Amino acid sequence: MSFLYALISVLIVSAVALVGIVTLWLRVALLKRIVLLLVSFSAGALLGDVFFHLFPEMAEEWRLISSSLWVLWWIFFGLFTEKIIRRNHCHMPITKEHKHPFAIMNLVWDMVHNLIDGLIIGASYLVSIPVGIATTIAVIFHEIPQEMWDFGVLIHGGFTKKRAVFLNFFTALTAVLGVIIAFLLYRYVDGMIFALIPFAAGTFIYIAGSDLIPELHKENKLSQSISQILFFLLGIWVMSLLLLLE
Repeated sequence: MSFLYALISVLIVSAVALVGIVTLWLRVALLKRIVLLLVSFSAGALLGDVFFHLFPEMAEEWRLISSSLWVLWWIFFGLFTEKIIRRNHCHMPITKEHKHPFAIMNLVWDMVHNLIDGLIIGASYLVSIPVGIATTIAVIFHEIPQEMWDFGVLIHGGFTKKRAVFLNFFTALTAVLGVIIAFLLYRYVDGMIFALIPFAAGTFIYIAGSDLIPELHKENKLSQSISQILFFLLGIWVMSLLLLLE
């Protein structure tokens, strides 16, 4: 049953890839404002999921020091990986032309990114269905601004609109593979869940802290700052409400 829920969840997350097409009908200024609010909400939701759902599960099952070390290891892994690929995993709308090879490289990284999302969602459902639902919601709100970015990269990289939508959706489906891998690891590798849940927590902390929150500091107008803070708190609040499911 958990596998079925996880599979449905990643299919919903994959469908979010289609949201990128709305960027074609929005003015750049309006799009930028919407994306920043979504980034604010996403940062709050990711951190809320970590502290309300993932950390409590680790505290119940494992020693505090060992689980903390695993989380720190996966945060380091995120930094190490990003340094190697030298890619600024930015969420802002495109403002300049990009060469076709960059768009192809973006597709490759997007496949890896979605595979990781699938691993995280699968691991969360292995803990419990409520934790899986909370993690899926956090991933969805993280994916919306990300998919807007990816769609823009493909259009500026020379792909047609139809081709960009297809490729974005196709790469998103690698999340399904991530779920399958998570469940296979859990079944055939003893104690693998002990690494997968800290992996989810460490990845979310890294994305929120190094990727999302720094974007919010690029706009310093008082009204925008207040809106971003409110949406950040809203993301945390939504994750706290999901505790009622447990």
